[in-house]
Amino acid sequence: MTRIAVSGAAGRMGKMLLEAVERDEQASLAGGVVRPDSSLVGADAGELAGLGRLGVPLVGKLDEIIDDIDVLIDFTTPTLTLANLALCAERGKRMVIGTTGLDDDQQAALADYAGQVPLVFAANMSTGVNLSLNLLATAARALGDAGFDIEVIEAHHRHKVDAPSGTALMMGRAVAEALGRDLQKDGVFQRVGHTGARSAREIGFSTVRGGDIVGEHTVLFAAEGERLELSHKASSRLTFGRGAVRAAHWLMTRDAGQYDMQDVLGLK
Repeated sequence: MTRIAVSGAAGRMGKMLLEAVERDEQASLAGGVVRPDSSLVGADAGELAGLGRLGVPLVGKLDEIIDDIDVLIDFTTPTLTLANLALCAERGKRMVIGTTGLDDDQQAALADYAGQVPLVFAANMSTGVNLSLNLLATAARALGDAGFDIEVIEAHHRHKVDAPSGTALMMGRAVAEALGRDLQKDGVFQRVGHTGARSAREIGFSTVRGGDIVGEHTVLFAAEGERLELSHKASSRLTFGRGAVRAAHWLMTRDAGQYDMQDVLGLK
């Protein structure tokens, strides 16, 4: 059994992660972490997630349960994720990270900690999304330099705080790398006013925020006379939870290093 704890357990994604761990026959839910000042401290994790009483209490600090876990799954905020990672590295615990919005310095810090412990870091844990990255690279190589313009369109719920989504950026990078382009240079993240005609090399991004959309991503390859659209739509956050648990099991046999879901799924 892989003993797994969930950070940010009180949030919508945290509850889905609790459910995904509990439903996995090879995993054992070792705890859930909430804010230290939360009224949920001491409550049962199973009752919070709508699974019935499990006898697993929620705690306000990771260090209260760190010695009882094998892997921490963290889909929270960059600052909290790095604080949790520092403790996991100190105690030799593996970590699955689905947090998005990390800046360059935070990503560099994450890479430094990966020299001490095994971790999976991915903006999207979905099997379908990660397979789509391979499909996008194939499509880009075939179409991208043959008169096809490339646009990435993503939609999420009203509460998402970063844009474009981490998944949209993953897809854009997959296309850019396949074409030998630099997303920092060729990515277009805003169009306002008189922009002029698009360049042949640019990769455009469009963002939609509204309602309870779990996550929808489409990469559009558009030429004169035809277009190809590769889309992924998530209808439940549980798909990300199942992927995270799969990554947690996979980490149990890996040495220190930074991995992603492409590694977990054997797509590299």
